[in-house]
Amino acid sequence: MELNLDDAVGYHYDQFPPARLKYEAFVQQLLAATDAIARYDQMLKNMHNSEILLAPMRKQEAVISSRMEGTISTMDEILKYEADYGEDGDENPNVRREVIETILYQRALRNAQRAMESGYPLSLSLVKGIHKQLLSFGRGASKSPGELKNEQNYLADKHKRKILFVPISPEKLQDGLDDLFKYVESEIHPVLVKTALTHIEFEALHPFKDGNGRIGRMIITLMLWHFGTISAPHFYISSYFEDNKDLYIDTMRRVSESGAWDEWCGFFLTAVKEQAIRNLEVAENIRSLYEEMKARFSEVLASKWSVSALDFIFTNPVFRNSRFTKASGIPSASAARFTRVLLDNGLLHTVEEASGRRPAMYSFEPFMQLVRV
Repeated sequence: MELNLDDAVGYHYDQFPPARLKYEAFVQQLLAATDAIARYDQMLKNMHNSEILLAPMRKQEAVISSRMEGTISTMDEILKYEADYGEDGDENPNVRREVIETILYQRALRNAQRAMESGYPLSLSLVKGIHKQLLSFGRGASKSPGELKNEQNYLADKHKRKILFVPISPEKLQDGLDDLFKYVESEIHPVLVKTALTHIEFEALHPFKDGNGRIGRMIITLMLWHFGTISAPHFYISSYFEDNKDLYIDTMRRVSESGAWDEWCGFFLTAVKEQAIRNLEVAENIRSLYEEMKARFSEVLASKWSVSALDFIFTNPVFRNSRFTKASGIPSASAARFTRVLLDNGLLHTVEEASGRRPAMYSFEPFMQLVRV
């Protein structure tokens, strides 16, 4: 298909990082974003089991960020896959490709977080590793996973058959990446502003044949955590970008077109503020449900294992009974009884009936209703 280059914007050579930012143009957005994300982080600090409660937000991010690139899957599909194969199980070729691509997104992000916890720096090497895992299966497997582009790529509106943006040329890419990661470790700008500029520069460099948007959005979470703006790696922004996708793309293009760095910072900081408010609401709803269910499980299960059962089901809101009995740490007879009791009390819903040697699959509907996107 032939694409029209007439209105294409080209990369802003020799203009990153910007020599000067007009903070007065976005200081109100900076203050509002700083306040909102601080309130969100205070909630993280107060949440003693944030990994259990907020892991679903990472799954939401995987679904939405992948959806922005045309990979359509649902939370129910992701959780059903994990019920059968686990978070780190081998890719099953009989499962829909889009589901596995979304699984790989959250797996790559989680593994990047683990690497950084082990002392690995936020670097080009880390980003290449993320990319290699992200594109290890599905459509991206033929797009040189983990390798920088070696030919010119484009951002296009395929419906209108127009090229919107021409990223940096392959010959200049390594220099551009060197400048970017040098900037990441600099002290030039506040963390939120630095994250804004890093994100747009990564997207403008577009260093890989595929997967650049998803990697660029992962870097936002990793930077905010790396520099201490959030105390745990749970801040996901794709929902706001998806809801404002045209404005997101147009504002990024204007940076290269007319040097509109200040406008971009304002947009990004507004995104951080709005997403922090949204994330806080989701996280508080999850925490409230956990506390409510802690009392309910204790009441209906009448067992010292009730919190263990709750923690397993919150972490695995779609599961097969065989995994519950093996992985929850609860004696198998008690686990089997718990499933029956929770079904009788309407807390579990049967997704698939048992068939032959294949055990039934259940979902924890009060939780699923909070996290579906």
